[in-house]
Amino acid sequence: MNTHITRAVGYVRVSTEEQAREGISIEAQEGRITAQATAKGWNLVKIIRDAGYSGKNLNRPGAKALLDICRKTEADVVIVYKVDRITRKQKDLWYLLEEIFEANGVGFVSVTEAFDTTTAAGKAFLGMIGVFAQLERDLVSERTREALGHKRINGEWIGRKPAGFRMNEGGRLEEDPEALKMIARAKRLRRDGASFRAISRSLGIPKTTAYRVVNA
Repeated sequence: MNTHITRAVGYVRVSTEEQAREGISIEAQEGRITAQATAKGWNLVKIIRDAGYSGKNLNRPGAKALLDICRKTEADVVIVYKVDRITRKQKDLWYLLEEIFEANGVGFVSVTEAFDTTTAAGKAFLGMIGVFAQLERDLVSERTREALGHKRINGEWIGRKPAGFRMNEGGRLEEDPEALKMIARAKRLRRDGASFRAISRSLGIPKTTAYRVVNA
């Protein structure tokens, strides 16, 4: 591990859902990372972004670029706003720690969790954070499975509604007469040689909707 850190690389990630729910914007993460590097006297070479990507795995353009930088030893430390920005899975976290960061002499620092892997205590704390992040994800998955199971037991529809149907107050599918009429008209127009653009204009629906209902 490097004892004299000069080159720092930041990594930020947010999914659309997380940004709306938690307000952890890309810009907010970058601001905290920049401040951390300045306070430590590190040269922040770049900040890598993964906007609109989930943290469930490392299959992200920014994450791949970050790993490549580490393998080429083009950075001395990686800074994140929070550990779960780079991964939410414990196995991926330990892969990064042991096979990427530690193996290439790269430190790993979280701004909000205030630790780094250059110390034994910091590495131990990082492992604990990873465990709890995985636990939280598993609990969410378990609650989702239970909710879907409850819907199935009660005969409620799960998934996208078929064209020409609607959901009633009991959560069950039922035919939508007006929608079925529109679908029949769209199919008839298509059989008569009308383009999807023409069907769209005739029925006052988006062209993508016209394509979907004709092929329903």
